[in-house]
Amino acid sequence: MAAININVSTVKPLGDRVFVKVNASEEKTAGGILLPETAKEKPQIGEIVAVGPGKRNDDGSRSEVEVKVGDQVLYSKYAGTDIKLGGEDYVLLSEKDILAAVA
Repeated sequence: MAAININVSTVKPLGDRVFVKVNASEEKTAGGILLPETAKEKPQIGEIVAVGPGKRNDDGSRSEVEVKVGDQVLYSKYAGTDIKLGGEDYVLLSEKDILAAVA
């Protein structure tokens, strides 16, 4: 079996999917208490690094994805597929799992 070398620039989402780099989780609480790895919550904010061409409509045309590369987004807590590339955390999401763009 041949080894495949995957990096962020080679990932091209299909359909209405987006590839998001997950922001780091909080290291400590607002009161200054340091959190151990087991107590940290999964982050829900990340930066879009790749966008698919859009969902295909019934007539064969595509509806464009509303977000673009570089946007910060808030997504559903248990959405998507978690991926680890080069020590960084990413998540592959469907556009419907994005709740909001963060300004």
